[in-house]
Amino acid sequence: MKVIILAGGLGTRLSEYTDLIPKPMVKIGGKPIIWHIMNSYAKFGHKDFYIALGYKADLVKDYFLNYRMLNSDFTTNLKDGSITPHALDETDWTVTLVNTGDHTMTGGRLKKLQKFVDGERFMLSYGDGVSNVNINELISKHKSSNREVTLTAVRPPARFGEMELVEDKVVSFQEKPQIKAGWINGGFFVMEPSIFNYLDGDATVLEREPLEAISAKGQLNAYKHTGYWQCMDTKRDHEALEAQWLTGNAPWQ
Repeated sequence: MKVIILAGGLGTRLSEYTDLIPKPMVKIGGKPIIWHIMNSYAKFGHKDFYIALGYKADLVKDYFLNYRMLNSDFTTNLKDGSITPHALDETDWTVTLVNTGDHTMTGGRLKKLQKFVDGERFMLSYGDGVSNVNINELISKHKSSNREVTLTAVRPPARFGEMELVEDKVVSFQEKPQIKAGWINGGFFVMEPSIFNYLDGDATVLEREPLEAISAKGQLNAYKHTGYWQCMDTKRDHEALEAQWLTGNAPWQ
């Protein structure tokens, strides 16, 4: 199944990095976060990617254009320009890169990839969050729902520790637990091609009128994921993801 990744936003809340590079190219463990997201799909056999670019699109294009050499050892002959690769990276993904405009909204970006979907069911993800969601189970839940869209609902980790008090006594203490109530949109969608009927121009925000309309029709399904999920909105988020990677046991891997 085709996988669309929205990777064109400005990433203003992560300006420490995104002044120079687009948010999906911010690295965790030496590889861009978009690579980690794509690898999550590839582990389940989904390797046909369509990336909706915008802000600093050329840097993402350069990365994938030169992916093989960047991720392999090689010898180059400076006299004739020939290159002899060594220990080639065996990644077998197909990656289509589409510039959808610097200021296009999420729904507008998706609309510009309609021609690549070709009337088929597809998956959609944001380019700034990692998870250990079971992709094939997500697809199965979508198929059995007979609805137009399935989104992955998650309960994100709290920013601060949580305590339960009875008068002046702490009866429960948890350092940064997962929020117990309140599901949010974690991305990792499965969509029927009918989604394009709800999308208009570049200013269309997927998460507003389109999904609100689909929800009002009873056609928005939720796949509840209680495992690991983390977005990378701030420098603090990035540092936490990097620290998890350095343990050698990053939950999304």
